[in-house]
Amino acid sequence: MTSSSQSSTKPERLALQVIGAQKSFGQVSVLRGVNLEIKGGERVALMGPSGSGKSTLLNCICGIEPLDRGTIKVGEKNLSALSNRELEKLRRHAIGYVFQSFHLLPTLTAFENVEFSAQLVGMGHSERIRRVSELIDFVGLSHRKDHLPDALSGGERQRVALARALIHQPSLVLADEPTGSLDSEAGNQVLELLKTLSEKQGVAILLVTRDLASTHICDRVISMKDGALTVD
Repeated sequence: MTSSSQSSTKPERLALQVIGAQKSFGQVSVLRGVNLEIKGGERVALMGPSGSGKSTLLNCICGIEPLDRGTIKVGEKNLSALSNRELEKLRRHAIGYVFQSFHLLPTLTAFENVEFSAQLVGMGHSERIRRVSELIDFVGLSHRKDHLPDALSGGERQRVALARALIHQPSLVLADEPTGSLDSEAGNQVLELLKTLSEKQGVAILLVTRDLASTHICDRVISMKDGALTVD
């Protein structure tokens, strides 16, 4: 019997890879050769002033805006090689998006808002009820699940929005100023949920924020200025 002192290890899984991303609108260059990698379970904060290119980068990662040059991969999928239908499928199955302004449907309860997203991805009834109940419990709102958005606090609405973003078990969550309209206590609750999500389920988080205090949950902080990234 022989033994080897060397052990083979798999390379760490990349949830997101951005290589040489360039994007212009007319004569205005918005992304200038952006390079970014995020591993599974990693939390990365992206900071920068308005007009620095953060929103454009997120739109390109989602496939909403095509790059002029460069490559974006979500998992193993190269966005530039996908059709519009395949891009839509990728958004619905691999990427979760949390907005600053919640975007909840006002006539649906907390439970129904999350369930509606489950219907959009084609989830069957029994699986849908199980998954929604699981997520509502995860964000700590089981006791508020039958309330309409107007009856919920800002922090509670953002937690519903987070549950909705997780319905399809994405590998990557893009959180765009998720605490921007919340007080510090409610904001910290949302941040801790994002941290738990990455630690327990290996979900990668790209957190766009202008609040330095929000970056305490992140493994890395990257600044964006004039369409380029710098590491703090």
